[in-house]
Amino acid sequence: MAKVSREMAERAGINIDALLVLLVKNAAAELTTYYYYTVLRNNIAGIEAEGIKEIVETARIEDRNHFEALVPRIYELGGKLPDDMIEFHNISACQPSSLPKDPSVKNILEVILDAERCAVRGYTRLSQLTAGGKDPRTYDLVSSILNEKTEHEAWFEEILTGNPSGHFLRRGETSPFVSKFLR
Repeated sequence: MAKVSREMAERAGINIDALLVLLVKNAAAELTTYYYYTVLRNNIAGIEAEGIKEIVETARIEDRNHFEALVPRIYELGGKLPDDMIEFHNISACQPSSLPKDPSVKNILEVILDAERCAVRGYTRLSQLTAGGKDPRTYDLVSSILNEKTEHEAWFEEILTGNPSGHFLRRGETSPFVSKFLR
């Protein structure tokens, strides 16, 4: 545990135990989303499927990276992940995604878009809790994840609505904002 880091955040008014609950729940959401996006991606079929699969794959890999980036911060602040995977799954900050009964490309993309929107809400909340110098390290991490989540939401919104988002799929690079936490 990084005792001084925790102490400084507490002195700035952050309830570290409550922050840890949110960080663990968001880590659970990232890992479960990584799994469920694997299932969803493998059920996308049709003429436009390959391009959409590539976009889902980028979001899927970045979700894994978000999980990997969150875990060290959880432990630095004195937290830990649950010992039981089922418990971890069930505390996810977002409703775990699942394959829709009618697994059309549109329906799968709506499931993914809902997951991204939930994540944007969660990371916005975490950013607000840690902003203003209260916990700079956690703020930097969750803001970086929020940047990527916002792009994910824009990608899937654009595909579903046909309205331009101004965001482009990353080629050969994943997690441009979060990569600094993975070194």
